[in-house]
Amino acid sequence: MSTAKYSARLADKYKKEVVPALMKKFGYTTVMQAPKLEKICLNRGINGAVSDKKLVDISIEELTTITGQKAVSTVSKKDISNFKLRKGLPIGARVTLRGEKMYEFLDRLVSAALPRVRDFKGVNEKSFDGRGNYTMGITEQIIFPEVDIDKVNKITGMDITFVTTANTNEEAYELLKELGMPFKNAKKEGAE
Repeated sequence: MSTAKYSARLADKYKKEVVPALMKKFGYTTVMQAPKLEKICLNRGINGAVSDKKLVDISIEELTTITGQKAVSTVSKKDISNFKLRKGLPIGARVTLRGEKMYEFLDRLVSAALPRVRDFKGVNEKSFDGRGNYTMGITEQIIFPEVDIDKVNKITGMDITFVTTANTNEEAYELLKELGMPFKNAKKEGAE
C-alpha cells in the first residue's frame, strides 16, 4: 500500500522548473528568495442582489462549483439610499484558494477556461498593482467547463486576484508567466 501524497501538477512545476528559472533570471542566492503564489481570490459583485436574494445563492453555488471550495457571501458595509441598499445585506460572493486547490484552479484556468474565451489573444499584462499582485476580470462565468450552460440564468463575470510574495511587478510577471499565464506580449518578448 503506497502512501504517496497527491501533488498538483503546477505545484510540482513550480518547484522543479519555475524556481530555478526565477533564480537564474533575477540572480537569487537561495530558493527562499524566489517569489511564490500565496493565494488566489475570486470575487463577484451581484447586480440586482438587493431585490432578488436568490441571485447570491446561485452565485455562491457557481463559485463553489468552479473552485471546488465553499464560497461565502459578502455583505454591504453601509447604507446607500440611492441604491436601496442597507448595511448588512448580501451583495456578492467570494472565495479564497490556497495550497493544492489554488494550483489546481490556476491549472484549469490557464489550460481549459481562458482558451474558451471568444477572440482570446492573451491576458492584459498591465493589471499589476505595484506590490506583486495581479488582478484580472472575467466577463462570462460560462468559460469554466464546470459550469452547466443550461442551468445559467444570467451571464455574470468575476474578478480573480493572484497574490504573490513578489516585491515588484516584474518578478510577479515572470512568476505568473512561468506558471503558464498567457500574457499578450509574452511572444514579443521572446523575439527580442
